[in-house]
Amino acid sequence: MISVNQRSQHLITDLIDNSDYYRVEVIEGYKNCTIIDAGLKNDGNMEAGRIVSEICLGGLGRVHILNSLQSEHWPLTIQVNTNDPVIACLGSQYAGWSLSSQNKENKFNALGSGPGRALALKEPLFKDIKYSDKYDKTCIVLEVDSFPPDDVIEKISKDTGVSTNNLTIIITPTSSIVGNIQVVSRVLEVALHKAHELKFPMENIIEGFGSAPIPPTSPDFLTAMGRTNDAIIFAGITQLVVRSSDKEAKELCSNMPSSKSSDYGKPFAEIFKDYEYDFFKIDANLFSPSKVIISNVETGNTFINGEIDNKLMKKSFGI
Repeated sequence: MISVNQRSQHLITDLIDNSDYYRVEVIEGYKNCTIIDAGLKNDGNMEAGRIVSEICLGGLGRVHILNSLQSEHWPLTIQVNTNDPVIACLGSQYAGWSLSSQNKENKFNALGSGPGRALALKEPLFKDIKYSDKYDKTCIVLEVDSFPPDDVIEKISKDTGVSTNNLTIIITPTSSIVGNIQVVSRVLEVALHKAHELKFPMENIIEGFGSAPIPPTSPDFLTAMGRTNDAIIFAGITQLVVRSSDKEAKELCSNMPSSKSSDYGKPFAEIFKDYEYDFFKIDANLFSPSKVIISNVETGNTFINGEIDNKLMKKSFGI
């Protein structure tokens, strides 16, 4: 069985050993755990964002920053590919582990992503994809604007079964350069999650490719969060290579694009505000790429649905 924790260790080591190059800071945390500040008090950079994105993928995916003509209005693009999309995206990258401090004074709440999730197995999703991992070192990525309190670090260590001195926690605020990159790099992951929600057999997804524009960062949290989501919702493209009947492939393609959502039509920040900042009120179908390509290796047929919405992307990006 593939170990996302083992495969991602060389990336974590690179980030630590070359922290000056990546403009991140390595900090000794609670009980000798390693905390990497990748945007809280340090600038970080796009290359750090690319490395953190590959860490989130458990070392099973490649992330590239390119200039492309995917959108005529915005050339900077992130591209993601993996030949183990289910494990890389759902078994590691998906931000599905809820982590909160028990100390009410801390008010710390975060969703953990990265290879540590496959050790903790706190989400029903792992039963569905039939994946778990075992390793003596691990990493969790937190999209927050503060350092985790001691009780959260203790919980991560206990639930993953990894001693704190072998635990790395990477902090990537949404408004930071690294946070911006690592969220948009989830363009493929949201497609996998959508396919799972649509009950498509995960074992029938062979490979995955995704691309989305990298939006300008913003010091305002709501604007930054909105832009990273909109990059995928309005201009993300995903191709899945599947093994299925054409009927199944066509149905998946028909239902996946973000435009199928009843909430589609305005920037995410506005939608979030309209729902009084409650994520759970937003139609879950919104979290999906704008354009979807499904290629069926069983028949050689490909299905395409959705399109890039440049008008809404420009509005969100402040162009």
